[in-house]
Amino acid sequence: MDGSDRTTTGANPFTATILAQLSQELNLSPGHVERVVALLDEGNTIPFLARYRKEQTGGLDEEALRTLQDRLGYLRNLAERKAEVLRLIDEQGALTPELRQAVEEATTLQRVEDLYRPFRPKRRTRASVARERGLQPLADWLLSRPATGAPEEEAARFVDAARGVEGVEDALAGARDIIAEQMADDPEVRQWVRQWTLERGTLVSEATDPQARTPYEQYYDFREAVAQIRPHRVLAINRGEREKALRVRIELPTEPVLAYLEGWLRRQGARRSPADPHLALAAQDGYQRLLAPAVERDVRAHLTEKAQAQAIRVFAANLKALLLTPPIRGRRVMGIDPAYRTGCKIAVVDETGKLLEVAVVYPTPPQNRVAEAERQLLAMIDRHQVDLIAIGNGTASRETERFVAGLIPKASRPLAYVVVNEAGASVYSASKLAREEFPHLDVSERSAVSIARRLQDPLAELVKIEPKALGVGQYQHDVPEKELAQALHGVVESAVNTVGVDLNTASVPLLSYVAGITATVAANIVRHREANGPFPNRQALLDVPRLGPKTFEQCAGFLRVPESANPLDNTPIHPESYGVAERLLQDLGFGLEDVAGPRRQELQAALRALDVAAWAQRLGVGEPTLADIVEALQRPGRDPREDLPPPILRTDVLTLEDLKPGMVLSGTVRNVVDFGAFVDIGVQQDGLVHISELSDQYIRHPLDAVSVGDIVQVRVLAVDPERGRISLSMRQAQS
Repeated sequence: MDGSDRTTTGANPFTATILAQLSQELNLSPGHVERVVALLDEGNTIPFLARYRKEQTGGLDEEALRTLQDRLGYLRNLAERKAEVLRLIDEQGALTPELRQAVEEATTLQRVEDLYRPFRPKRRTRASVARERGLQPLADWLLSRPATGAPEEEAARFVDAARGVEGVEDALAGARDIIAEQMADDPEVRQWVRQWTLERGTLVSEATDPQARTPYEQYYDFREAVAQIRPHRVLAINRGEREKALRVRIELPTEPVLAYLEGWLRRQGARRSPADPHLALAAQDGYQRLLAPAVERDVRAHLTEKAQAQAIRVFAANLKALLLTPPIRGRRVMGIDPAYRTGCKIAVVDETGKLLEVAVVYPTPPQNRVAEAERQLLAMIDRHQVDLIAIGNGTASRETERFVAGLIPKASRPLAYVVVNEAGASVYSASKLAREEFPHLDVSERSAVSIARRLQDPLAELVKIEPKALGVGQYQHDVPEKELAQALHGVVESAVNTVGVDLNTASVPLLSYVAGITATVAANIVRHREANGPFPNRQALLDVPRLGPKTFEQCAGFLRVPESANPLDNTPIHPESYGVAERLLQDLGFGLEDVAGPRRQELQAALRALDVAAWAQRLGVGEPTLADIVEALQRPGRDPREDLPPPILRTDVLTLEDLKPGMVLSGTVRNVVDFGAFVDIGVQQDGLVHISELSDQYIRHPLDAVSVGDIVQVRVLAVDPERGRISLSMRQAQS
C-alpha cells in the first residue's frame, strides 16, 4: 500500500479515537502511534520506516509496522462506515442519542452492521407484509405484556379481509411475525446468540455419498466444537462442501437460547401475561427461521475468516524463509528439469547465472539411454567446469537423481547435487519475462535455467515468479486473492530489502520489490543502465526518469553499488547519513578508504569498542541510527543470508526401501503447515513430522519450532511404501 491509498490523518472525524485505540490495542505510546501514522500518510514505505526511522517509530520492526498499518486501515474503514450508518439512520429520523453513542463506541464492523440492521431497507418479508396490513399495534400490544386482556379479543379488532387479515389467527400470526423480526434484528440479541454459538456450537460434517472415495473421507462423520476447531480443518471442510462431497451444519443446544429469547421478549410488562404463549411462539419461530440461519452464516464466515488469515500467515512465514535461503556463490551449476518421454532438459550457468549451454538427454524411461546421457553430461561438466548439479523435484526427479548419483563417481572433478523445489519454474518459463530473457529457448529449457539459478541466488530468481505458485502454502487457493497477494507482496518486499539489491545486476522484477520503486521505475532503471552503462554510485539514480527525491529517499539505502568509489554505496547506510558516517570515521582517525582497505581490521576493532550512546550524543544522531551505521561499517557488502546454514549437498541417493524405523537422517524443511512440517530427507517423498513430534516441549504451532529451509535431524518412525508416506520425528533426534 502506498500513500495514495490512504486518507490523511486529519481528514477523518474519528481520528483521535483511532489513534487512541491503536495505542491501546498494540500497547504503544500515543506519541509513537501518531508519528507512525503521520509517516505512513506521507507515503513512506514499511521497509524504509523500519530501517531508517527507528527514532520516530520507537524501533518497531516490519511485522509490527505492518500490523499497525493493517489495523489502521480497518479502523479507518470502520470510522467511514460509522459515519455513513449515522447519516442513514438520521435521515430516517430514528437517530437517538443512545443509538448514536452505541454506533460511535462500536469496535467492529459486525457490531455497526448489527446496530444498523433494524433500519436497513429490506425486501418484502412476512413482517413487512404484516405491517402493511396494519398489525404493528397488535404486535406492540403483545410486547407490552398486559396483565389482563385476551389476545384473541384484541386481535379481533384487526380482522379486515380487504387488507388480507381473514381472521383472528391471521392477525395473531402476523403480529408474531413482526415480533420475531424485531427480536431477530435487535443488535443485543444477535450478539448474544452469535457468542453463544461460538462458545457452545458444534461443527458437523457428513458425507453426501458415504461410499464415494474423496480427499475428504476423514470428514465424512466429523464433529468438533466451534471454539476448538483448527483452521486447516475449517478450510478443508469448506472445500469439501464446495465440491459437494460434504454437508455441513452447526449444532447448538437450543433450550438455553430459547429461554434467553423468551426472557428478552418478556423484559417489560406484568410478571405473567396472557400474551406470553404468543411471545414464546414468536421466539421459537424467530430463532429457527431468522436468527439460527443468519447466525450460522455469521459464525461460519467468522471461522473461515480466521482460517484464511492463519493460512496467509503460514504461507507468508514459509515464503519469507524460502526467499532467504542462503545462496551458493561462486559455483558453476548444471540445472536439470527431469522428464520421462521428452527427456531431461539441461542448462549450465556460470558463477553469475549467465547461460553457457543447453542440452537434452534421455536417461529415464521409456528411452533409458543412460550411457549416452552419461557421456554427454560428463563432457559438459568438463567443458564448463561444473561444480554442482541442481535437480528439479518434479516428474521423474527420483530416477534422474539415481542417474546423477551414478554419474558423480565417473566425473573428473568433485561434484555434488541438490534436489531443488521446482515449484513455479514452469510458471516462470512460460512468462513474458522468461521469453524476453531467453527468446531462443523452449519452455522446459528455461525451466532448467531457473532451477540452476535457484541455487546461486534463490531470492533473485524466485521474485520472478508469482509468490502463490511457489508451493509453500496451505490452502492458498481457498483464501481471498486480494488479501493473499497483498500479504505475499509484503513478504517479498521485506525479504528483498532485508538482503539489499545490486543496482547494476538486478532484474526488473527484483527492483520492483525495492522500497518505493514501482514496476515502471524499475523498468526505467534497467533501460537507463542498458543505455548508459553501470551506475557509478547511488546518486546517479536521480538521473532515471520518474525517480524523484521521494523515491530516492525510500529506495537508496536498499540498493548496493559495489563498484562505487564511495564504499558507503555498498552498505545499508542511507545517503542521508553519509555525513554522520564520515564524521565518525574521521574522529576515529580513519577515512572512507579504510572501510574495505588494508586498515579494515583496525577499523573494525575501533568500532567494536565504541560507546554508541556517547558517540550518538557527540555526533547529534539517534542511538539506533548510529548503531546501524556502526554495524554496516563493520561488515560492508554483507549478505544476511550467509549467516544461515547452506543447503545439504548430496553425492548418493536413498530410496524409500532404504528407510528403516529408527534411522536418523539430515533433512531440509520444505513446507510448514498447521499440523506439522514436511521434510526432504533425500527420497522421493517428503516425510511428515507431525506437530506432536516436532519438539520435546509443547509448542502451539509448528512455526514455533521450524521454518522452511531449516536443516534438521529427524528420526524415521514409520514407512508406508504402498501409500508413499513417511512419518518422522524430531524428538530426541536433534543433536
